[in-house]
Amino acid sequence: MGRIIDIGTGSYTVMTLVAAETLGLPPEQITAKLGDSNLPTATVEGGSWGAASTGAAVPLACQEVGKKLLKVASKIAGEPLSGAKIDDVLFEDGCMVLKDMPTVRVPFGDAMRAADLTAIEEEATAAPGFGDMWKGLHKSKNIHNAIFAEVKVDEELGVVRVTRIVDAVAAGRIINPKTARSQILGGVVMGMGMGMGMALHEETFSDHRLGRWMNHNFGEYHVPVHADIHDIEVIFVDEPDSEVTPLGVKGLGEIGIVGTAAAIANAIYHATGKRVRSLPITIDKILD
Repeated sequence: MGRIIDIGTGSYTVMTLVAAETLGLPPEQITAKLGDSNLPTATVEGGSWGAASTGAAVPLACQEVGKKLLKVASKIAGEPLSGAKIDDVLFEDGCMVLKDMPTVRVPFGDAMRAADLTAIEEEATAAPGFGDMWKGLHKSKNIHNAIFAEVKVDEELGVVRVTRIVDAVAAGRIINPKTARSQILGGVVMGMGMGMGMALHEETFSDHRLGRWMNHNFGEYHVPVHADIHDIEVIFVDEPDSEVTPLGVKGLGEIGIVGTAAAIANAIYHATGKRVRSLPITIDKILD
């Protein structure tokens, strides 16, 4: 995919798993490529678009490959799949299998060799309004979550420790729970200045005379580090929504950000009775 890259959010993994599932191949036989302008154009890496957009195009392209494989299977002597349509066939273990007669199995390699093909290349487009895809856009398609924070506040010093966070997320079907959990963890902790970092650490100071940032390096701009992070639990609510995207997935990447700072601020209020409405919540604001 041309424009999409993988910044650690698992794009390679998601594309590989979706392609493997569609074509009935083990993931280790799938190689995902992206970040090359010679490849078909895809969305940018951001905005919680990856799995819901690029992930929707991958199975369509794989289905086109499947149709081509079924077509060239007619070159095999005896035509074991004669008259079969794409809906009559399963793709599993690298074979085309008749649904009504599972003993009839044609390996992909046999079909390609019979047609003297060394490769099959197909493209597909997924976009709102493209055929029957994304038909649920007129309905509520948003992800949602509930975040719970536990804090401990030193009564004398006003130092805040976030000792536990629980984030329950409803984001449709989760393709890869491991990378999805990592995305939520990243959002909760850092979240582009909107998670724990926004609540307790991150703040910029500007010189109004010179129009320059005064703390523009990591020596002076405070962010959460390992010692600041304690228990974070991520719960995924299983609710695939095929009316939003064909895979049943929704955008996930940024929902971990939303609400974290508010949950921490509320926990501090419950612990101290001090309602702080200006972030970050620093010691001076608690002791004031």
